[in-house]
This record gives sequence, structure tokens and C-alpha cells, in this order.
Amino acid sequence: MNGSIKTYQMVINGKLVNSCEDDWINVENPAKKTIFARVPRGKAADVNIAVAAAKKAFTTWSKTSAPDRGKLLYAIADGLEKIKEQLAQTISTENGNALRTQSRAEVNVTVDIVRYVAGLAREIKGSTSYLNAGTLDYTRREPYGVVGAIVPWNAPLMLAALKILPAVMTGNTIVLKASEEAPLAVLELARVCNEHLPPGVVNVLTGSGIECGAPLVEHKDVPKISFTGSTAVGKSILVAASARVAAVTLELGGKSAQVVFPDVDLDYTAESVITAMRFTRQGQSCTAGSRMFVHESISEKFLDKLVSKLKNIKVGDPLDEASDAGSLVNAKQFARVTNYIREAIDSNKGTLLVGGLPPESGPLSEGYFVQPTVFLNLPQEVRMTHEEVFGPVLSVSTWKHESDVIERANDSDYGLAAFIWSRAGAPAIRMAHALDAGWIQINQGGGQQLGHSYGGFKQSGAGREFSIEGMLDSFTDTKQISVNLGDAGFPQL
Repeated sequence: MNGSIKTYQMVINGKLVNSCEDDWINVENPAKKTIFARVPRGKAADVNIAVAAAKKAFTTWSKTSAPDRGKLLYAIADGLEKIKEQLAQTISTENGNALRTQSRAEVNVTVDIVRYVAGLAREIKGSTSYLNAGTLDYTRREPYGVVGAIVPWNAPLMLAALKILPAVMTGNTIVLKASEEAPLAVLELARVCNEHLPPGVVNVLTGSGIECGAPLVEHKDVPKISFTGSTAVGKSILVAASARVAAVTLELGGKSAQVVFPDVDLDYTAESVITAMRFTRQGQSCTAGSRMFVHESISEKFLDKLVSKLKNIKVGDPLDEASDAGSLVNAKQFARVTNYIREAIDSNKGTLLVGGLPPESGPLSEGYFVQPTVFLNLPQEVRMTHEEVFGPVLSVSTWKHESDVIERANDSDYGLAAFIWSRAGAPAIRMAHALDAGWIQINQGGGQQLGHSYGGFKQSGAGREFSIEGMLDSFTDTKQISVNLGDAGFPQL
């Protein structure tokens, strides 16, 4: 291999290892279209070894006290704190997210996640019920055993932390498959975890979904699956898990609505809509507010503001401190987004307000770069209006009556997020109650906060993350215990 290509290893049973077949997957820098690293190509044999290690570790880890587990998690957070900039640069290099606006923030959130979960050590609680005077009825929250987890490439470190830390905090062990597109920061997280945890508690594999992910989902010794990714893959995981009645948590795709009322502050809302659309993350987010409904009375003025602000977003090298947005993750995603844009332009060129097809020359043509793009009043048959693009592309239409916009906003197979913009409290709250989405923000467009109950309706998933309730529901099972308090024929002491 070329000396400039760095080799990484998987983490199994506390050790850095190659795959059983000693095969490799190249990792590309999408901003430069160059290979800069390689990772093992894990397959079923590697999954078997990792699951066996996790299963063995569970016998002792599950008996470790929760406060002691919390102390170890705090040490992991301290370890990650020491390499924050290294992690941020790794993320930007492997998935194209801008260092200044995205990757550093992701690393900071990841450290916060570890400390938040560590602080919940004494909150793994069941409940008691008073059914009658002669019995004691209570529930216990118990770990599943080995958790199988799969994460995508768009926020790899944060999403891996949201699975690894809650899983082990509640007494489980875990085998996680990182995305082959962005595995490096996740492997670093696993390395730090294994500096503090017993061998086998945290195992991280690299490989494709078919060769590595599927054997993990289908493994008989993995009673719990936690998956974040596309709806199509999530459906296939649900089918595979159902064959053996494994528990499943799914955080899937979205086509989230943004509803702009006529009373908004134009400048503030235009800036916030850009945030909610995740334009500085190239729209590569399942919560991106990619369908926007603007009241017809302000549409012209509002869209003028929005377009003006989007033209000032600097798209460029993710590692450049001047860049607001970076590149798409790979050639496949680049082609997918480009096809959506081309189809929309072909349907009616007059609908394009800003952006469009990627440049074919100049610095941006050297990577998978796409400028922020907005279309107005596209025909409903154009796929972009209802399919998840996962790129920096916003479809806008106008509305007049609340009942009409509610119906249109809910006319989607997805139900992950929604954003509502209005100075008046009652209409915004009324709208929030009417929209079919699991996570709704009013007058703010930022990301999920620790403590939020985050997850989707409909084909956007099942289960919740980011909160203590989500942690307990996702990574523990409930055991009901009922005790007869009478003498039941036993001698009294």
C-alpha cells in the first residue's frame, strides 16, 4: 500500500485486530476524491468472534454496579477530551463535514453525551405497584445482553456514542458496525473506551452492510438491535430481527416540514431555516427540514432574504476554517443528489431560485461539492417534493390556510421532525399538536439536545434516543416481580 494511506484495525475483545480474511476497505477523502486510509473488511466470521467476546464479557459486566460503570464512563469522557481536535479533523476528512461549523461541534456533543450518560448511573430504576396488601409488586430494568448496533456516516462519532454509552451504562455489552464510509472516528472512540472498560464490553467492526451488518442483525446471540440509517435498510433489519423476535430500535429517514407563518421576523427566520435545513451539513441529516411551506403573503420577501443569505454560505475544503459547508460523502451520494436536482430543473427551470447542478470546473469540481439549492412550487410528481434527497436541496411551496398546510405537511411517509416559525404562541402550538412528527421545534432550528425524547413516527422509525427514557426503553427490558407477603405455609422467623 502507499505509505500515505493509514491502516486502522477493528476493536474486538479489547484488542486491535485485522479481519479473519485479512481483507481491506479503502476510505476516501470526499473533498479531494483520494484514498487516505483503509480499514478491515469484516465478515460473518469476525461478527461471530466479536459476539462471543461480548457474550462472555456480559456475565461479569452486567454484575458491575451502576455507580462503578458511571465512574468508568467519566474516565472515557476525559480521554476523549484530550483528542477532541484530532477526532474533529478525522471526521471532516472521512465524511466531508466542515470542521468549523460541524465536526468540532459533533465532538463536543459526543463528550457531553458520555458525561450525561455517566451521570444517569443511579437512575436505572423500576417501579412499584400497590395491587393488594398481601403482595409486593415491582419491576426491574435489566440489560438485554449483547446489543448489536449499526451507525451511518453523517454524524458517525455522535451516533456511535448514543448507542455504545447507554448500552454499556445499563449493563449490556455491544458489537457495533461502523459505516465503511466513515469508520475512523468511531474506531478511535472504541479505542478510548477499551482503555477503561473490560475486554469484550465494547467491540467495533468495520465492513459492508451485506457482509458484516447482516450477520450481526441475524446473530442468535444478539437479542437487541439498534440501527440508525435509511428507511429502506431499517425495514430489512426489522424483517430479519422479527424472524427470531429480537428487540429493535430504529432511527430512520425523514422529509421534515418547515412551516413559516406570516408574522415572523424575516431575518431571524431565514437564518434559522438555513440551520433547520442543515445547509452547513450539506443537508446530510435525517432531521433536515427539506420541505418548506411559506405563507403566500410574505413568500416573495422571505425568499429574497433566504436566497441572499444562502449565496453567502462558503462551500469548500472541510478542513479550511473559512468553509461554512463541505462536501457530500461519496460519489454515489453525489450522483444521487445531482440526479434529483437535474430532474427538478428539467421539470421547470423557472422553479430554481438558487444553486443548481454542481460546477464542472474550478476547485469545487475536485470534490463532491454541491451548492445550497432551493426550488419553488415544483410539480408534485417531481420526486424531490416527497423523497428524502439527503443533500443541500430545499423544496418550497406557499400556503394560505392552516388546515391546508397541515394536510400537505402530513402527506408524507415520514414523520421524524418538523419546524414551525411564528411569533404567535397559540397557532404555533396548535400546529405542533397537529403535525405527525416525533420531534418538533418552534422558533428554533438547532439539533437534538440531551434530555430530548428524540425519534420518529411512521416510516421514520421506532424508539427514542437522547433522553433517560430513551436509554432505558432502548437498552433494558422490564421484569415484573410479584411477592406474596403472607406466611404461605412457611414458618415465621
